[in-house]
Amino acid sequence: MISASTPTNSYSWVNPKSPVPMTMILPPSSREMMGLGLGCSPNSKTLAFRHPSTQHNYINCSLQTPSTLHFPKQSSTTTSSPSSSSSAKTAYPALFLPGSSATIATPSKTPTGTATVPTPSPSKSASPSPSRSPSTPQWNVLQRAAAMALDAVETALTARELEQPLPKTADPRIQISGNFAPVPEQPVRHALPVTGKIPNSIQGVYVRNGANPLFEPAAGHHFFDGDGMIHALQFKNGSASYACRFTETQRLAQERSLGRPVFPKAIGELHGHSGIARLMLFYARGVFGLLDHSQGTGVANAGLVYFNNRLLAMSEDDLPYHVRITPSGDLKTVERYNFNGKLKSTMIAHPKLDPVTGELFALSYDVIQKPYLKYFRFSKTGEKSKDIEIPVPEPTMMHDFAITDNFVVIPDQQVVFKMSEMIRGGSPVVYDKEKVSRFGVLDKYAEDSSAIKWVEVPDCFCFHLWNAWEEPETDEIVVIGSCMTPPDSIFNECDEGLKSVLSEIRLNLKTGKSTRRAIISNPEDQVNLEAGMVNRNKLGRKTRYAYLAIAEPWPKVSGFAKVDLFTGEVKKFIYGDEKYGGEPLFLPRDPNCEAEDDGYILAFVHDEKEWKSELRIVNAMTLELEASVQLPSRVPYGFHGTFISAKDLASQA
Repeated sequence: MISASTPTNSYSWVNPKSPVPMTMILPPSSREMMGLGLGCSPNSKTLAFRHPSTQHNYINCSLQTPSTLHFPKQSSTTTSSPSSSSSAKTAYPALFLPGSSATIATPSKTPTGTATVPTPSPSKSASPSPSRSPSTPQWNVLQRAAAMALDAVETALTARELEQPLPKTADPRIQISGNFAPVPEQPVRHALPVTGKIPNSIQGVYVRNGANPLFEPAAGHHFFDGDGMIHALQFKNGSASYACRFTETQRLAQERSLGRPVFPKAIGELHGHSGIARLMLFYARGVFGLLDHSQGTGVANAGLVYFNNRLLAMSEDDLPYHVRITPSGDLKTVERYNFNGKLKSTMIAHPKLDPVTGELFALSYDVIQKPYLKYFRFSKTGEKSKDIEIPVPEPTMMHDFAITDNFVVIPDQQVVFKMSEMIRGGSPVVYDKEKVSRFGVLDKYAEDSSAIKWVEVPDCFCFHLWNAWEEPETDEIVVIGSCMTPPDSIFNECDEGLKSVLSEIRLNLKTGKSTRRAIISNPEDQVNLEAGMVNRNKLGRKTRYAYLAIAEPWPKVSGFAKVDLFTGEVKKFIYGDEKYGGEPLFLPRDPNCEAEDDGYILAFVHDEKEWKSELRIVNAMTLELEASVQLPSRVPYGFHGTFISAKDLASQA
């Protein structure tokens, strides 16, 4: 039993599958908020929320590690009419309001091995800044009535959903448990402890994106649904500083203002009849002016690219967001960025920056109406080309693609969107077993798609493509990607274990045929390889090495692998017992290095035993640890990152 000296109002979050409860310390003003309208069936997949003097109330919670949370006073504003409090909720990430004093205290161990949780000092508490606190909506009588009616419908809908167990892919207890759970924002912390020596060539900021829900999921939630948060580690002359901030999307700003989540979760909630109902509720709230969905609904939690003097945070359901790195190493969202009004559609999270020309190449897909898929590019100075429609018969999952020196390579694979499946009670994300995967090859500077060449690659689904290049002597395009089976296992529950096989796919433009082989031929070396990259200075050109996350035990990452794409040789760097990370970032020692692997691997690593996080810097040539930076707070497992040099930082827009 973990205990702490607490103020008058003490609550415990209890995981039914764990004997270790978590104590939550709340100021007196939060007591009423915690008791409002949080009833869920104890048979649903929730965590028990208990007060010693009350009956059980149940809320969904993912923090399954001993922690003490100290929260400032919170507003109880919700999307209901301002006079209504019946649907007010205080939820675990809602207590992580950016700018608040919420902190996570790390358990320490006594000589006997008993864990004790320190109590945060009251002197460190401060109310959230007014601009970040929930505010009372200025609604008229009609809007208040509409809000109350729509909230009542949503409450009934959620209660109905929770009558049945949630699938694993939408259960927040699974999707955001342990170190997948969210954290509060952290202002800049300077002069972090360093073990070893940070190489002199590392000058700039390493930024990594991730999903970090601000509010407790009311029902279904997939890890991909969380609000975007960027973690930034700045290096200056051997010293390091750290900060993390939410990307201030339109979605986040509105939900924070209203005090609760109101935008549908794209994967966790939009399935079956309840998903249709949630969409109707969402648009009804827009009709009555209770929220504004005209400025995008995206979370900006997946990709990051530094282009045209701007750091852009992206998810494929919206425009990118421009985020600025301040001189002190902090992060500030500038705007939802439309390239001076030229970009009018969504943009996928993996645009490709050509290291030779400085151009940015991108795709946009639509799951509702034609054109389902568009291709476009930006000049080095940010001028957008016209959209080119890519002919696909139905909306296709398009998370990534590839470029070569002269071509763009576009996958059209077996995971598709069929909105009609929601009417039949299923998920709109469908694995179409009858469809034959294919790759389209188009000139990067084509004026239309008439000359696109499609090459079939049966039974292939690559969630990520690491690189591609041309081999003119054989009329082939070589594509390097991780082939995932089952293709829809990330989105839909299935019994078959996930496999992600690093593969070489050859597209013969002359014959229209393809071949595919596993790059790692030795069965003993075969592991799931997912997030990672090649030397980005050689993107689109022939590369020998790829640096990829060892996604085992799935979905955790136990280390990274340096793979020789020519020979299949694998060299592994394992983080250690109960230590896991995410995407490894390769940083060249110098842009003009002759050796392709002359550089360093940067990776966030979390120790699940000690509950501490660090950044490791590994020599990419020798795989020897150069330095580790101890971080002031936990860094959750996340998605993709990039590095911005000190020179580029100085010229930010």
